[in-house]
Amino acid sequence: MAIDEKLLSAIMEHNDLDYTLHLDTKSYKLRDVSITKSATPLTRPNMRGGVYFSDTFHYRIKATVDDTTIIPILSKVMLGPNTEFKNLKITSNMKNDNTNISLHTNLTNTMQSTSKIELNMVIVDIKKD
Repeated sequence: MAIDEKLLSAIMEHNDLDYTLHLDTKSYKLRDVSITKSATPLTRPNMRGGVYFSDTFHYRIKATVDDTTIIPILSKVMLGPNTEFKNLKITSNMKNDNTNISLHTNLTNTMQSTSKIELNMVIVDIKKD
């Protein structure tokens, strides 16, 4: 599925957006959100974690969650050793034109401390709601 790069570029230009991660029945506020485009370390199409990768680049999103109650849920949804991972949904609202955006991501890794969790994800889809 191709990513709407025009929409993603519009989001990347706004530094003042509020993002919310929706996981199971809970919502978590995200902070320090950054979206970047990076090269995929693949020279040919490949399978990884049961997911087929064919693009030579992808969009990554990095964000911080301050609610540490999310920690037990993360291992169940992370891409990698888990074959039953989930797409994570992140929503935001572009205030200038009141457009609601949904980002669907795969969690690739986390870094945690006693007070926060840094999430690293790959964007797999983006939609206007």
